[in-house]
Amino acid sequence: MAHILIMGAGLGGVVMAYEMKDLLGRDDTLTVVTKDPIYHFVPSNPWVAVKWRTREAVEVNLAPVFARRGIDYRPVPVTKVEPGQNRVQLADGSVVDYDFLIIATGPELAFDEIPGLGPDGYTASICHVDHAVEASERFEQFCKNPGPIVTGAVQGASCFGPAYEFTFILDTELRRRKIRDRVPMTFITPEPYVGHLGLDGVGDTKGLLEAEMRQHHIKFMTNTRVARVESGSIVAEEIADDGSVKKTAELPFGFSMLIPGFRGIAPLRGIDGLVNPRGFVLIDKHQRNPKYANVFAVGVCVAIPPTGPTPVPCGVPKTGFMIESMVTATAHNIRQILDGGEPTHQATWNAVCLADFGDSGVAFVAQPQLPPRNVNWSASGAWVHNAKIAFEKYFMRKMSRGESEPFYEKAMLDILGIGKLKKTTETV
Repeated sequence: MAHILIMGAGLGGVVMAYEMKDLLGRDDTLTVVTKDPIYHFVPSNPWVAVKWRTREAVEVNLAPVFARRGIDYRPVPVTKVEPGQNRVQLADGSVVDYDFLIIATGPELAFDEIPGLGPDGYTASICHVDHAVEASERFEQFCKNPGPIVTGAVQGASCFGPAYEFTFILDTELRRRKIRDRVPMTFITPEPYVGHLGLDGVGDTKGLLEAEMRQHHIKFMTNTRVARVESGSIVAEEIADDGSVKKTAELPFGFSMLIPGFRGIAPLRGIDGLVNPRGFVLIDKHQRNPKYANVFAVGVCVAIPPTGPTPVPCGVPKTGFMIESMVTATAHNIRQILDGGEPTHQATWNAVCLADFGDSGVAFVAQPQLPPRNVNWSASGAWVHNAKIAFEKYFMRKMSRGESEPFYEKAMLDILGIGKLKKTTETV
């Protein structure tokens, strides 16, 4: 009889709960603790920020779903993790013991690292549905008195896709409102080139995204570090290859959205052997922490080295399918340990991404996510926009039904050769 505890109920945590529950025995128990009682489909946040979706349309109330699946659910934030004692402390003063801990918390948004950044400062955010709702109100006010827009990401960011998506979605919405001609747009990014994505590009994302920028009259600045944000102005520094400041620019804006840097959540930071200096969880090839053998981690909270040195720090994104592959490997590895063996399963970390641009988009497949790759493909077209709408509806249905990977989904992915687990020769 084992008790498995999952920290977090975002994409990684919810899918982890469903898959882990499927593999547990009758006497095993599963608990999920999280600060947010409602699941939000984060990829839809750019649509929420221009009121193409309501927040209710991208929410799932987890309590009845987990109850139906027999999963203990405690929507209470974790205040302290004690891996040496196999327990976590919660904000209500209670303590939860565990036999296995799966960390799936996602990141903490480091707005405070740049003066004036974020919803409490002068820029909007789409990283959380609350932020996206607030961004939609800011955007409505902006449209009454249009001016310059600055979008993008700051140094240390590791999630570039939504920045590109939101930029082109704004462009589409402004054209629909017939005010695009009154809105100069600039995209700033720490990436060494447009389309790097923290992945050193996928297929021809460099050419595709640069072409989209030019066709939509969006200026862009790469190798850019944000020094500070002031009311109506961003002070940005273009960095040379040797790390020196090549040029400083003051960018005026009437509306701005910048993706912040990420770090591990406060209860994890500083735990020796569990996390790196940034607070991301250290794992081996089986998703297990090297120091605490009963601790696993999946999703954005995982520590992954960057693809290579860049003049401005760029993190590696943890995309949806990549996270799901981590989940599947973790669930099967814990099952192996419960059966008396050692873990052998490895996630493929394949990336399958649909980036919506409002009326078109870019899709890419990277197998694995980090180069060198076996598959390195990208394409663009209006079909991507429609595909993302379909995926949103499909994924939300899975979450509300308490499913992770229906048989027909697995069969389709197998046909396409996009697996979640590596084929290895390891034996127990």
